[in-house]
Parts: sequence; C-alpha cells; structure tokens
Amino acid sequence: MTGVQRTVLAALVVFVAAVAGVWVGHAMFKPAPPPGAELHALLHDGLELDAAQQAQLEVLEQRFGVRRRALELELRADNARLAEAIEAEHGDGPQVQAAVDRSHQVMGELQKATLAHVFAMRALLHPDQAAKFDQLIVRKLTDGGE
Repeated sequence: MTGVQRTVLAALVVFVAAVAGVWVGHAMFKPAPPPGAELHALLHDGLELDAAQQAQLEVLEQRFGVRRRALELELRADNARLAEAIEAEHGDGPQVQAAVDRSHQVMGELQKATLAHVFAMRALLHPDQAAKFDQLIVRKLTDGGE
C-alpha cells in the first residue's frame, strides 16, 4: 500500500468514526424537549379536542406567542442593560440593582402571562379533559414533569 493510499484510508476511517460518533452522541444525549412541549402534546393529542376547541386553542396560542415573544425581547434588553451596568460599576451598585429589579419585574410579567394562558386553555376544556390537564400541570409544577 502506498503512502497516498494509506492517507486516503486513514481519512476514510476518521470520517466514518466521526459520523458514527455524532450518531451515537445524538442517540444517547437527546436534547430536552422545549418547555411546554408535554402540555402542548397533551392538548393536541391526548385530550381529543373537538373542532371548536381546536380553533379556540389556535387563537389562544397565537395571542400568547406574540405576548411571550414580546416579553422575551424585553428580558433580552434587560440582560443587555444589566451587562452595561456591570461593566460600568464593576460591582453590585445601584445601576446593577436597578437592572436586576427591572429584569425580575419582566420575569414576573412573563410568569403571570403564562398562567393566564394556562387558565385560558383550561377554560376551553370539558370536565374530563380538564382533570387530565390539571394532573399534568400539578405534576409539572411539583416534580419538574419528570
């Protein structure tokens, strides 16, 4: 076997090993589902919503999506202000505290908006559906949904 053939063979072995490593890593360490995925799956797949409920749910999800994105953008801006304050004060000064307080206020608004959305979704459900929904919410809040 010539030097060129050995180099090509080594490159091929390295490439196959890299692809196999990526595949094994992806299979073993699947990313966590996005927040709310289990609730979304229950609503759409596990509760047998009728057409009217589906339509109302879509409207709720669109409205909340807009509100959530707006609040998340505010949080990003707050993080930027916090970074500027830290850079300016190099410690826990008044600008840092003001930025932290503002961030906490927006986090609270996001949590309240999320709860309002959850209760609005629940209001669309029939009693048997609401019971399943409640069980999932309680489980998610008490044990992380695991």
